[in-house]
Amino acid sequence: MIRREIQSILKSHLMELGYEYDFVVEIPEEQFGDFSTNIALAGAKYFKKPPREIAKYFVEKFSDRPMFKEVTIAGPGFINFKVSNEFYRDFLIKFMQDPRSIWNFKKRENVLLEYGSANPTGPLTIGHGRQVVIGDVLGNVLRYIGYDVTKEMYLNDAGRQIKLLAKSVWARYNQILGFDEPIPEDGYKGKYVINIAKRVISDHNDRYFKIWNEDVERVFKEYALVEITNMFNSTLEKIGAQFDNVFKESSLIEDGTIREVLTILEQKDLIYEQDGAIWFRTSRFVNDNDKVLIKNDGSYTYFLTDIAYHYRKYKRGFFTAIDIFGSDHHGHLPRMYAAMKALGIPEDFLIFVLHQFVTLKRGNEVVKMSTRAGEFVTLDELIDEVGSDAARYFFAMVDVNTHLNFDLELAKSKTDENPVFYVQYAHARISSLFENAQAKGINFTLLDSIELLESESEMRLIKLISLFDEILEKVAERLSPHYLTDYLEKVASAFHKYYAENKIVDVENVPLSNARLNLAYAVKSVLSEGLTLVGINAPQRM
Repeated sequence: MIRREIQSILKSHLMELGYEYDFVVEIPEEQFGDFSTNIALAGAKYFKKPPREIAKYFVEKFSDRPMFKEVTIAGPGFINFKVSNEFYRDFLIKFMQDPRSIWNFKKRENVLLEYGSANPTGPLTIGHGRQVVIGDVLGNVLRYIGYDVTKEMYLNDAGRQIKLLAKSVWARYNQILGFDEPIPEDGYKGKYVINIAKRVISDHNDRYFKIWNEDVERVFKEYALVEITNMFNSTLEKIGAQFDNVFKESSLIEDGTIREVLTILEQKDLIYEQDGAIWFRTSRFVNDNDKVLIKNDGSYTYFLTDIAYHYRKYKRGFFTAIDIFGSDHHGHLPRMYAAMKALGIPEDFLIFVLHQFVTLKRGNEVVKMSTRAGEFVTLDELIDEVGSDAARYFFAMVDVNTHLNFDLELAKSKTDENPVFYVQYAHARISSLFENAQAKGINFTLLDSIELLESESEMRLIKLISLFDEILEKVAERLSPHYLTDYLEKVASAFHKYYAENKIVDVENVPLSNARLNLAYAVKSVLSEGLTLVGINAPQRM
């Protein structure tokens, strides 16, 4: 709001002078003020005057504006603005009356957010956990600021890995019944495979003992899919990340989408046969080799089913599709963009977010993971050890482009070094202030005595509150939730410092107590909203 006001003022003065050019208004380092603009530097070549001389013109124009406490020139000609306490207090009043009117979020287009997509071949690991939380928080933020969001998981239930899983379960089934059937090479060896095999024995006894054919494969595949999907759902519930929809790969075959895509590409002469396989002319669109769509054994590649899935996304009427993948999918991007061009889908329809991976540390020891060897830490185990709140916060708090070292000991600690504890404690501390005030007979009154707020630390807190919407917009623009957790930590830090330096509940000065409680109430509001968007609790006591 303040930035728009400054830009409006600057533009009106530019019209007086008869010039138009681009400039920015940004938030500088705190010692320079609340806002800064490069207008004098950007306009020097038009005015044909030194930037500092141009800056003096604008400073004079702003000198009588009540919204500014101070307007100064710095360096070669930057103009720095310090917003007046009156303006900040007015903002605080408007915020407490109706935050949504301050944020002014508008209804926006519909978005399909795909994340957590996995082969249902084993429990969700901590690697899946980071992706699920990134997607869930981004979905929450996008909805909050006006997007119509559908959160979707793509279930790869029709590929080679599912066949391997089914054969692995069948091998364990035979082993339990007394026959030493080897687990297939590249098969799955986790304890969950034995549990699925026991379920088959419970329902069918030895009916499939030493018998393997397509019908038996189908039975074991169905058991595996049901059991592992149930495991997924249970884990997702524990970490508080439910999907709006689960889209099955197999449905693309059943509903004819894959055949439809192949027909379109064939009509455009974009597929050809070579060595018994069907190839897509990727090289016609991007600097990449042509890719196989159908193998020489007739099976579909992941690339083909993914093309069909995104074609179906577009046909379902979504304006934008955002895919969140691990960084190992980097090579998949150019071919997918090529496929979208080939199908006539707008270039800006598909957006990829590639997140870096997670290293789990227990003390100085790095915990290794392997879904097939069975030596892995599941997301369930992580949640059981550190709790859902810490798990979600830690997964969200690092830039998606940065590797995450998940420190188990830090996540479990109840100290200021633990960022989730630090932020939640700020919320709980504010709650205790109101209990303390009530116990001392101070009746809190909303909007009462706000004019008494005047210190630098109080204005800093109001300024931080005013940045909430901008932070959410940045999360949406950059597609990384860490901007929100960074913000929450800054708000918590500013409040903890304010609490340490000021007596907030003071029976000797009830009006000032009310003013400071109003400020604390506003801080609590943004902390609560932010924590809710991250998907963790905003506790009243700790």
